[in-house]
Amino acid sequence: MTGRPGPPTLRRVSFASADGGERRTRTIRGTLTPDGPEMVYEPFEVPPGVREITVSYVYDRPPVPAGTPGNSLNIGLFDPRGTAPGGDGFRGWSGGARREFSVRADDATPGYLPGPLRPGTWHVALGAYGVAPQGMSYEITVVLGFGAPGEVREPVYPPERARGRGRAWYRGDLHMHSWHSDGRRTPAAIGAQARASGLDFINTSEHNTISGHAHWADVAGDDLLVLLGEEITTRNGHCLAVGVDPGTFVDWRYRARDGAFPRFAERIRRAGGLVVPAHPHAECRGCGWRFGYGEADAVEVWNGPYTPDDETALAAWDAMLVTAAAQGRRWLPAVSGSDAHRPPDRVGHPQTVVLADDLTRTAVLAGIRAGRCCVTESAKVELEFGVRDATGRTAGIGERLEAGPDAPVIARLAVTGAPRCTVRFVTDEGLAFASPPLPVSGRGVVEWRTTPARAVYVRAEVRHETAVGPVPGVMAGFTNPVWLGRW
Repeated sequence: MTGRPGPPTLRRVSFASADGGERRTRTIRGTLTPDGPEMVYEPFEVPPGVREITVSYVYDRPPVPAGTPGNSLNIGLFDPRGTAPGGDGFRGWSGGARREFSVRADDATPGYLPGPLRPGTWHVALGAYGVAPQGMSYEITVVLGFGAPGEVREPVYPPERARGRGRAWYRGDLHMHSWHSDGRRTPAAIGAQARASGLDFINTSEHNTISGHAHWADVAGDDLLVLLGEEITTRNGHCLAVGVDPGTFVDWRYRARDGAFPRFAERIRRAGGLVVPAHPHAECRGCGWRFGYGEADAVEVWNGPYTPDDETALAAWDAMLVTAAAQGRRWLPAVSGSDAHRPPDRVGHPQTVVLADDLTRTAVLAGIRAGRCCVTESAKVELEFGVRDATGRTAGIGERLEAGPDAPVIARLAVTGAPRCTVRFVTDEGLAFASPPLPVSGRGVVEWRTTPARAVYVRAEVRHETAVGPVPGVMAGFTNPVWLGRW
């Protein structure tokens, strides 16, 4: 998808002015070829007096040889403010999740933004996710309903604070989808699942839309902090905007080679959020992360049920820790997200557990940014990890114990909720220690001795006996590192 100026457009469709109550329908047809543009903007004119715009579309799906991408066409809408990169005219995106949507001043289909229906040139945005060798023919139906406009409503957003426990460990899910993108659950249903999973906070992350931001206030409460965000779904990987200001839209119409990502990453940070590449080694088309990590604040290492691509992400993240240590530069914390879309996906599997000064947006994001977090498969698994030296000084997850090169230090992990799991300590030199299986009670304390000369950092993993493919035991939980020595 391109973020370059002058996006391609096709025919312009005009609607004559009409009196109240009238409906006008126009049909737009077109064909895309495999070597054509990935984004096409179909213009149509909206005269004064329009109360509602309804758009529906269909496209053909001819058979293709095995291994050849077939037709897949996504859809969205831009108003007269334009289709230029940055999204001033953005009015919604449903990808391939819906075949019809409507917008009015007072309401809109999930995925789309209500607001004034300004007269002028609007555009139906088509994203060609895949085009068969035979090409793709499509048909768009635009219906304008005339009448008195509804009242534009002031959006109500969730509060930035919930009732916390002061400085404590808080459990959250940073990645999920409701019916505002391609999920099948309402925000209320997600909130119920979050509470049932023992979560303290969640982050909304719809694909390329922020329509849900104004629909979470009733879900939040004293017991659940709702952070607002987006999943920016480009052709070269997906990125979570975590905890941004309400109404912050981040464009997705660019590739790594365009050099545009730093601009949009900065937009996330200016809005108070974190830049978190999602499932960086996932094998789905367009999911693998290709923008590098220079703009990232953290990285989603565990996405949904633990699979080999999560193991690959874990190994790649560990290699980044080694590089950061060797170069004496900033390191990226690891986080997780359920990426839950529909049953049987489980909200809160896995969970990012953050040491924060309170249950507020600012405190939770600060804890993640500092790496004061670990990841567990559920609220049943609890990890308490740290190191201490002979003088009694200690350091916890994400912190540094400044000890001399040969000073003996002890890494200690206390575990609950992990029956028959193995504890592993990993350093910059790889796997350093693996314990016998924990008892069936799932409780245990494991210690290991080292020095800063032998380990620049230590992190802990807890793994089940069962494996998936080449994975050496499905993950039950892991920590961010504790750093040793002086830089």
